[in-house]
Amino acid sequence: MNRSIGILVIVGGVALVLVGVLVYSGGLNWFGKLPGDIHYESERTQVYIPIVSMLLVSLALSLVFYLLRRFF
Repeated sequence: MNRSIGILVIVGGVALVLVGVLVYSGGLNWFGKLPGDIHYESERTQVYIPIVSMLLVSLALSLVFYLLRRFF
């Protein structure tokens, strides 16, 4: 039990580091600019609704959690 929790924490830490590297290097510049993402801009207002981007993030996280549940 303790060993599997330790491995889960390590995998989570590595994932956070990878996301941090992507954000720092500009690797996530596509986020919010996909077809289907809503962007409205006027003189005083900017609204971003990244619908498709969030669907992709949700799909990726669901796959990661499915694999973690299956193998740990």
